[in-house]
Amino acid sequence: MKPLAGTAVIGIGNEFRRDDGLGWAAISLLRARKAQRPLPSGTDLAQCDGDPDRLIGLWEGKALTLVVDACFPPAAQPGRTHRWCVAPGEMPHPAAAGRQSTHGLGLAEAVCLADRVGRGPGRLIVYAVEGADRSLGTGLTPAVAAALPLLTLRIEADVRRHDERTRRTGFEPRSREV
Repeated sequence: MKPLAGTAVIGIGNEFRRDDGLGWAAISLLRARKAQRPLPSGTDLAQCDGDPDRLIGLWEGKALTLVVDACFPPAAQPGRTHRWCVAPGEMPHPAAAGRQSTHGLGLAEAVCLADRVGRGPGRLIVYAVEGADRSLGTGLTPAVAAALPLLTLRIEADVRRHDERTRRTGFEPRSREV
């Protein structure tokens, strides 16, 4: 058994569904800035359509996973960003009926499934940005596009804080054995 290690930053979405492409756009921006602002070693950047099996494969074995996705609540304020942490083994609540993700099963269901089979993420941080348009087409709406630079700075800060704690203490915070 080996301890969890490293970080996965996963952008969920569909770049052909307007604001639902937010997660992919965030990963693209992080990749583009990597040359000027490298992320700590052991940080993987990935784009995913939200399929639970693919998500599990991307976060499996990682001590920290950051997931970035668009959300579409009934009274959305496009560009408003939410951040929450889910502790290892904690079961997030699935979205209410009618508010599911555009990906079929949502992230909460994927985390619950992964935890039940012993393949859940270590520490999980979720960023959800409220979107305005999930119709067919490419390109983010102006309000969601405007939220992207600050969002990626916040993600970079979370990754660096985790790396600093790991280097300072010599182990991954809250790491469980797998």
